[in-house]
Amino acid sequence: MDYGPLTDICEKVECGVRLSFEDGIRLYQSNDLPVLGSLAQRVRRRLNGNRVFYSVNLHINYTNICSNHCLFCAFSRRPGETGGYVLSIEEIEEKVREAIRKWDINEVHIVGGQNPTLNFDYFIRMFRAIRRLSDTIYIKALSASEIDGIALRSGMSYRDVLMAFKEEGLDGLPGGGAEIFASEIRRQICKDKIPAETWLEIHRIAHLLGIRTNATMLYGHIESNRDRVDHVLRLRELQDETRGFCSFVPLACNPHEMSPSLCVKTGGYLDLKVFAVSRLLLDNIPHLKVHWVITGLKLAQVALSFGVDDVGGTHLDEKIIHEAGSKTLVNLDRRELEAMILQAGYEPCLVDSSYQVGSVK
Repeated sequence: MDYGPLTDICEKVECGVRLSFEDGIRLYQSNDLPVLGSLAQRVRRRLNGNRVFYSVNLHINYTNICSNHCLFCAFSRRPGETGGYVLSIEEIEEKVREAIRKWDINEVHIVGGQNPTLNFDYFIRMFRAIRRLSDTIYIKALSASEIDGIALRSGMSYRDVLMAFKEEGLDGLPGGGAEIFASEIRRQICKDKIPAETWLEIHRIAHLLGIRTNATMLYGHIESNRDRVDHVLRLRELQDETRGFCSFVPLACNPHEMSPSLCVKTGGYLDLKVFAVSRLLLDNIPHLKVHWVITGLKLAQVALSFGVDDVGGTHLDEKIIHEAGSKTLVNLDRRELEAMILQAGYEPCLVDSSYQVGSVK
């Protein structure tokens, strides 16, 4: 393949040389999507061969009450607003029990609003209840923003909160709340959320405690190419230090709640470019995940040829993205995920977010 203006970057990729900020900008400026995909696939196959990972996971959104006011969120309710809810520990326990019985899940994904009424003890009891049901289910729970809120309300340090949760069964953090790290953009779209520096610090502490995490990036709003490159390179820098990130998950902004001046629905062209460029820049994060609940299954399948090696999970009972307007399937069967992967020419590999092959049946 003729790589044209990107030949020097291709040579770096072939030799395993780290790409620079300027390389990232050039990749985003390129309109040659097949070249970007081909380069990303070189890295993807080097890291993960022909395998595509997936899980059988249940989403638990324990509350939709949130003191933040993010412009892109259709899920949250302000304290006192009609439609707000909090799941009891008994309700959460029953959801997990039923998912084990019906779907044989291997992972729970737990996130919610930053609810000022929920204290430290609520989450301790949540983890204990889930762990009583299963010693092996991977518990991936709470964004850095949620950890920050819990620490503030309890008067505890981030380290003490995370250590206590780990002792009760927490395995990993899902990586939400990163949005885009550029401070001016955050001020416009999620002004109440913790700053990028705090998000990175909480993940740093989690990694040092042996808690592995994901990382995310929200794109397709008012961010620039420079903002996207800056975001992933800050993640790359922390990964050099801690080696605690398992996967990176680009998330396209859904314009359901935002004004057209802030967010216009992304097309597949930009989605695939973000996957490819992310794979090329993040040379030290082993996995790149597509959140098919946002992209749809067809585009997720195409993304497997643009650097992606993880299609996420079945996302049973997912609410946040669907309340933002997603029309994708709910409660996907694992056989459908496997068929999608096989049709694209890859080997389905069932794992949890530890990516330990053979750790689940």
